[in-house]
Amino acid sequence: MVGTHIAQHTNRVQAAIASNEAARSALVASWQRSLALHHLDPAASAPPQRLTSAELRHARQRIEPLLYAAQASLDRLYQAVGGVGCCVLLADRDGIPLERRGAAGDDETFDEWGLWTGTVWSERSEGTNGIGTCLVEQRALTIHRDQHFFSRNTLMSCTTAPIFDHQGRLAAALDVSSCRADLTEGFASLIAVAVADAARRIEAETFRLAFPSARIVVAPTADKAGGGLLALDADDMVVGATRVARQALGLSDEVLLGTLPASELLGGQRAEDLTDAERGVLQRALARAGGNVSAAAKLLGISRATMHRKLNKTGLERPH
Repeated sequence: MVGTHIAQHTNRVQAAIASNEAARSALVASWQRSLALHHLDPAASAPPQRLTSAELRHARQRIEPLLYAAQASLDRLYQAVGGVGCCVLLADRDGIPLERRGAAGDDETFDEWGLWTGTVWSERSEGTNGIGTCLVEQRALTIHRDQHFFSRNTLMSCTTAPIFDHQGRLAAALDVSSCRADLTEGFASLIAVAVADAARRIEAETFRLAFPSARIVVAPTADKAGGGLLALDADDMVVGATRVARQALGLSDEVLLGTLPASELLGGQRAEDLTDAERGVLQRALARAGGNVSAAAKLLGISRATMHRKLNKTGLERPH
């Protein structure tokens, strides 16, 4: 039975590639890369490559600020999906999961499948899969069961979104993988919304931590999902922008290194007129911290003095 499934999956992959469907299908294009570029065999049975403890420790050190920024969002995402046989993985740009959330009852299965920290899920190593293909294509996607390249991975469903750092560069991938045989594509679509939202929150927190003394405002973009943020210095000069803001406003590293008044990007309005977004961020942090200013500052990754300055600038009263 297993051998029949492997043969059927292999034939399906090879037939799709031979039909030139890659020109119309992103999935088949990934299958083609796996076969022709990476010289992988869909019937291969070897488990994913695993890093040594030293290699894993070094990989974590490379993106330590992002891992720190992601903790709360990873916990929240797992709370939403962990009860339905899913685990949460945060992988670096090489496709190596460095953080994981999962239920103890599912650990043996996920470990056996390689959905664990220190495994290599790049497309070059594992063919078409959620993490690896997301990193190659730099877009959110779901690889559902037999959409995987390797037949040994067709029992899992993986929904992944890319994460970009404070300079707009690809930095990581956030993945929710399921071991449930009854997970439908419709439910995977609901998971995709949660994953995309969590990825945006991680990007925003990473951005705020990268500019601890800056004022963070929402950029005027057409992206209704948010994510377009600008960092302004004390003179309301733009010193940073998220990837969404860079794309929407045509901002490059060279432009941001120069002198760019925020008013040039905000439709001629003074930046002082756009404090609502920052005020909302401060209010939410204070609410989460139970009104404690020091704790709220810690949640935002800024000093207590900076928090007081922001409260003064936005006109917020300090809790008594």
